[in-house]
Amino acid sequence: MPRSTPRRRPLLVALAALLCAPALTGAASYSNTFDARVLAAHNAERAALGIPPLRWNPELVGSAHAWGQYLATTGRFEHAPERRIDPEGENLWAGTRGYYTPEAMVGGWAREKRYFKPGAFPNNSTTGRVADVGHYTQLMWRDTVEVGCALARGHDEDVLVCRYKNAGNYRGERPF
Repeated sequence: MPRSTPRRRPLLVALAALLCAPALTGAASYSNTFDARVLAAHNAERAALGIPPLRWNPELVGSAHAWGQYLATTGRFEHAPERRIDPEGENLWAGTRGYYTPEAMVGGWAREKRYFKPGAFPNNSTTGRVADVGHYTQLMWRDTVEVGCALARGHDEDVLVCRYKNAGNYRGERPF
C-alpha cells in the first residue's frame, strides 16, 4: 500500500472521520439521513459542554411520529399530555414546509442558550421566563441519554417532535 502524501492526508482524515461519525455521535443505527443529522445536531451541542452524547431510540421515534402526525393534521401546536409512568421529555418545532434543515430545527432550540444561566431549574433564564430556555435545557439535560425524533408535514408547516429519555426540566434540579 503506498504511503499517503501530504495532499492525501486531509482526505484520509476526513474519510476516517466520516466512517467513525456514527460511533462518535452516539448512534447505533438510524432509518435515514434525517435521523442521523438530527442526532448529530443534538450531540454537537452536548459535546461543546462535555455532556455525553445521546443514543437514538426507535421507540421514541414512534412516539414522536404519532404526536407529530396529530399536530400536522390538526394544525395544533401543543405538547402531548404528560405521561405519569415512564415520562418522556419533549421538544416541539414548527416552520415553513420544506424550508429548514434538521440542523436549523435543532439549532432553534440550541439558540436558547443565549438566555441560559446556571442554577436549579426553572430559574435558568436571564429573562425570567422558563419558556426562553426550556428547549435548550431539555436538549442538554445531564440525565437524558436517549432521543427519538420525527418530522411531520402539515399543509403549510413541517413539525418536528423530539422525545427524550430520561425526561428533563425537573424543578429544583440543575440541568447540567
